[in-house]
Amino acid sequence: MSTSAIEPGTKLAERFRLEDRVHESDGATLWKAIDEVLARPVAVHTFAPGFPRVNEVVTAARAASRLTDPRLTQVFDATEDDGRSYVVSEWVSGESLADLVLGGSLEPERAAALVAEVAEALAHAHESGIPHLCLTPEHLVWTSGGTVKLLGLGIDAVLAGVADDNMRVDDAARADAEGLGRLLYAGLTGHWPGEEIGGLPVAPMDDGRFCTPRQVTAGVPSYLDTITCRVILPESRRGLTPLTTPAEVAEALESVPRPTPMSMPAVVPPPMAASRSEGLETAPPPRPTSPTYASVQQPRPLPSEGGGMLGKVIMVAVVLLVMAAVGLGAWTLGRNLGNAGIPTAGATVKPTPTTSTATQKVKSVSASGFDPLGDNEEQGKRAADSVDGKPSTDWHSESYGSADFGRLKTGVGLLLDLKESVPVKEVVADFGGTSGGTVELRVGDSKDLDDLDVVEKTSDVGGKKTFTVKSPKEGRYVLIWFTELPTYQGKFRGQVNEVEVLAAK
Repeated sequence: MSTSAIEPGTKLAERFRLEDRVHESDGATLWKAIDEVLARPVAVHTFAPGFPRVNEVVTAARAASRLTDPRLTQVFDATEDDGRSYVVSEWVSGESLADLVLGGSLEPERAAALVAEVAEALAHAHESGIPHLCLTPEHLVWTSGGTVKLLGLGIDAVLAGVADDNMRVDDAARADAEGLGRLLYAGLTGHWPGEEIGGLPVAPMDDGRFCTPRQVTAGVPSYLDTITCRVILPESRRGLTPLTTPAEVAEALESVPRPTPMSMPAVVPPPMAASRSEGLETAPPPRPTSPTYASVQQPRPLPSEGGGMLGKVIMVAVVLLVMAAVGLGAWTLGRNLGNAGIPTAGATVKPTPTTSTATQKVKSVSASGFDPLGDNEEQGKRAADSVDGKPSTDWHSESYGSADFGRLKTGVGLLLDLKESVPVKEVVADFGGTSGGTVELRVGDSKDLDDLDVVEKTSDVGGKKTFTVKSPKEGRYVLIWFTELPTYQGKFRGQVNEVEVLAAK
């Protein structure tokens, strides 16, 4: 079925001028067009005469037009008549998820943040009874304006022939939850857990089922791996409740830091060329997450040298008076305090007794990530950087969306192996540029968390901290155990740049 009767230059409703065919299939054509009234690009679907699902498409488009979530493609017009039926919606410029992962997987938290935005938008759509039902990497777009857009809600399901008025609400919710899980899998791995789509390679299989994200790509945080599996691979996470609705997926990802737009230069560049996706160049601006460059206060110019001699004399006089007052005060205070502590002639000064314990550095130390409540890895490959004598390198945990590990566990840590049991007296740890958080120092002769005794605790970790054990504690293993994560660059993670263990002699 062809729509060749409609050609570039055709004007619909005396307003929408068709310019370029973007896609054509089974009698439905997607155009890039110009809204001549508002002078903006729009996407227009047109249909060949006799197209069997025109009524369903127009009905779905009108239903979608009532949704107000800015992350959903806005529908501007939907008309059905015997001569010419069409649907007009936003024209979105940007990169789809398929574009973003063609060169490889995304940074895990960014992939999760993009899907979290779509999950929330889709949860709102389901509240109004409108599912998507055909989520693919082409439907998730990171726009040129720095926002997330979900394309094709309602319309694409009808065009693909998967919409069914008799579909149960639970089945539709499950279908879209699984679609979100596949999008997350694609972002984390660069593979698609299903038939090849959008140019992405098919995910590898293991024992008849798709491998988990962590099996495909190194560095995927365990909590994101678990969330993905709870959606599309529940059999690999027995004992955990599957996620079966977009709302449940959104809730599981709610603590993930959201994507932030690129900082815009002072001069706005010309509009980017539109992608093949439907969209709108005038998308609403993203929620501000940090001050813009324009809001940063500029340094004031230095004063000119025309202040005059009188001003200089006054300034010198003020400085001299302040110096004299400070000197007099210091002399008086020192005299009053000093007299009380100066011994009289012939008196014997007794040294203050000390109770310090002689210590020596433990030289043979190895380190590993410690995550007994997760996968027992927690960035284990980085652990050696915490004992290499170089403060410029570090071990750090996975990044989380909240200080309480996204409520997935109660702690993570860095485990030090001293090779033999020694009386641990002090541990000096450099926590780098972190802020906040709570850390326990645990010592024992077993790697089991419950067998490692808490000997010291500190809050507000950041910079260099010294843990002092009142009575030296014998043990081969020393655990720096984060029970609450400090902040780091807008996220939450534990970090140790360098650590040193001192044993009592």
